[in-house]
Amino acid sequence: MTERTATGRTGTLPFVALRPGRAFSLRYRVRTVVVSVILVVLSFATAVLSLGTGDVVLSPGEVLAALVGRGSTIAELVVLDLRLPRVLLALTIGAALGLSGAIFQALTRNPLGSPDIIGLTTGAFTGVLVVTVFIGNGYFQVAAGALVGCLATTFTVYLLAYRRGVQGFRLIIVGIAVSAILTSINHWFIIKVDLQAAYAASIWGQGSLNGLDWTQVPPVLGLLAVLTAALALGGQRLLLLEMGDEIATGLGVRVERARLAYLVLGVALIAVATAAAGPIAFVALSAPQLAQRLTGSAGIALAPSAAMGALLLIVSDWLAQHAFAPTQLPVGVVTVTIGGAYFAWMLARAARTQ
Repeated sequence: MTERTATGRTGTLPFVALRPGRAFSLRYRVRTVVVSVILVVLSFATAVLSLGTGDVVLSPGEVLAALVGRGSTIAELVVLDLRLPRVLLALTIGAALGLSGAIFQALTRNPLGSPDIIGLTTGAFTGVLVVTVFIGNGYFQVAAGALVGCLATTFTVYLLAYRRGVQGFRLIIVGIAVSAILTSINHWFIIKVDLQAAYAASIWGQGSLNGLDWTQVPPVLGLLAVLTAALALGGQRLLLLEMGDEIATGLGVRVERARLAYLVLGVALIAVATAAAGPIAFVALSAPQLAQRLTGSAGIALAPSAAMGALLLIVSDWLAQHAFAPTQLPVGVVTVTIGGAYFAWMLARAARTQ
């Protein structure tokens, strides 16, 4: 491992280069690593707070003892059986949303290039409504509908935006148009289904972690691990694509092939998250931007985006459970509030700088 310095817009910035072998090389800016570690620590601290808060209140020490199998019977029952699955899913789904948003924003080179904006989550909701109307509303049926709807929407947007390649701005515009059409279709489906199915679909459409248990944890963790490994194997190609097609091509990247591969990974991440918890809005949009501001990096970084997504969702879920206790809100209601405030601030700041 060697430590070097690189000159950037803000001066001389240290980075750490890891070179275990010729086939594998990683370079990290020290500030990016530090920010990522801080975000992970904050996420863990919030997770401990969430595990100890509720009808049965536990201290952080009792929570940690239960996690390592040294707590009381009641503490281990509450922490391990009842609360831990939800906390794990909040962290992993938040990380998946942050990664997906980072991929799409890097590919489009636009802060609005998010799955929320270009219609992928709306398409997942359409898939759920179709399944609810024609098949049923069981968990695995709903998850399959969300996955198929997300994939079909992605294919449609990509096909309509393709013209001798896919440009980021065109992808966003086409995605917004497709999202508007799907939104009207979703409203029509909700009007046509029976009241109970419409209520269940509406709750799911807000994005919620309520009712999730250990049965959802292994598939979400497993798929996220596989997709994260695939992203790691991609190396620095996403950063090169963010620099522009000409630069990426000059550096030996097959642009369309690499862009399509990252699109597939980004869609898979948002599909995993949406299939498990519904279309949770604004995390994928805001997490990469907040992480970029904290790290001060010129481009979108994946690790801080994942850590920020996990932190945003675990904090939002804690607020959703306890802000209006005993009533539990869908976590999507909280993320929309936080994300909407951030989005308004971002637009106001952009207007002031012009």
